[in-house]
Amino acid sequence: MNKERMPLQVWILTLAAFAIGTAEFVIAGILPQVANSLSISEGQAGYLISAYALAIVFGGPVLTIYLARFNKKTVLAGLMVLFIAGNLLSAFAPNYLVLMVSRVITGLVQGPFYGIGAVVATNLVSEKMAGRAVGQMFAGLTLANVLGVPGGTWIGLQFGWHTTFLTVSAFGLVALFFITTVIKSSGHGEAKDVKAQLMAFKNPMLLISLAITVFAWSGFMTLYGYLAPIAMHITGFAEDSVTWILVIVGVGLIIGNTLGGRSSDKNLQKASMFWAIAMIASLILVGLAIENKVMFIAAAFVFGIASFANVPAMQLRVMNHGGEGQELAATANISAFNLANAFGGFLGGMVIDSQMGAGMIPYAAIVIPLIGLLLIAKANRRESRLAALKPNLGR
Repeated sequence: MNKERMPLQVWILTLAAFAIGTAEFVIAGILPQVANSLSISEGQAGYLISAYALAIVFGGPVLTIYLARFNKKTVLAGLMVLFIAGNLLSAFAPNYLVLMVSRVITGLVQGPFYGIGAVVATNLVSEKMAGRAVGQMFAGLTLANVLGVPGGTWIGLQFGWHTTFLTVSAFGLVALFFITTVIKSSGHGEAKDVKAQLMAFKNPMLLISLAITVFAWSGFMTLYGYLAPIAMHITGFAEDSVTWILVIVGVGLIIGNTLGGRSSDKNLQKASMFWAIAMIASLILVGLAIENKVMFIAAAFVFGIASFANVPAMQLRVMNHGGEGQELAATANISAFNLANAFGGFLGGMVIDSQMGAGMIPYAAIVIPLIGLLLIAKANRRESRLAALKPNLGR
């Protein structure tokens, strides 16, 4: 019966995800201050974002392969200790090099924590609530966008950017306390050898699922990363309005995350197709509404809902096809999200610097997700065929 309700442990994973998500995104808000204080260009400060993302993409899966053999509670606690250490190092970084190294250390935590945490979350609830449990954990990431980033930026403006990293460390400390006191130990002696985990990647369905994340998700960061310049240069908002626009989009992200989790539990195939189409439609909507302030905010809110509703479906599909390497598959999917983010940021940057300008970004953002849509259709057909072949076998 207790598996029908969202257990406290999942909420603790949400808190940890909030701290980690804030650490990832807050650098964008305090970038000018960091550049000023370390006497570097804003472009160099921007490389701190790239360093973090690349640590996730490449470091995450390698760490997860190594960590999957250990007790999951110990692993989550250990990762949170590393996270706190990385942020403390950021807070007291005397120069650019140390700050860069600290960002890489902190970035290494994200992939394995989300990947292993997602597996822990699904094991705490009944099978029909698995999507909601993953969605609940990822709600921490959406909350980081709504509260963590504006809050961290405000703290940076009031007390200096070092204090922002100290505050993130404090959140990590609270999460660590609850992980060690509330989450039960699991995964003793489940030593999955590396070969068994890597064999999961011979499954074409897993590879298609990861490709869906990379392609279908890339539209998100293409627009989200450049909402501020679009709002200011095209729609005509003042600079201080941007924070509130991001908060409104962030509320949309939370709603979308909840809707995505519930619809994925009902029917994963329909949910993944519906929300991928919805995100593309919402990007067109933003493009059409770009010159009207009220319409632009409404469209950006809808974009927030439609885009983040994709997250639980993408994560759950990957985990369903992960087989023996479920933790590694879940972590590889975090890498896939970050590859999409890196590509989206690059594409948006190219468009905004070109003659097309910021107004074309929403339309440019739909090109790659259309490929994702074709992959979803292909995956759905294959899954239906497999289900027909194995009528007597459960998941």
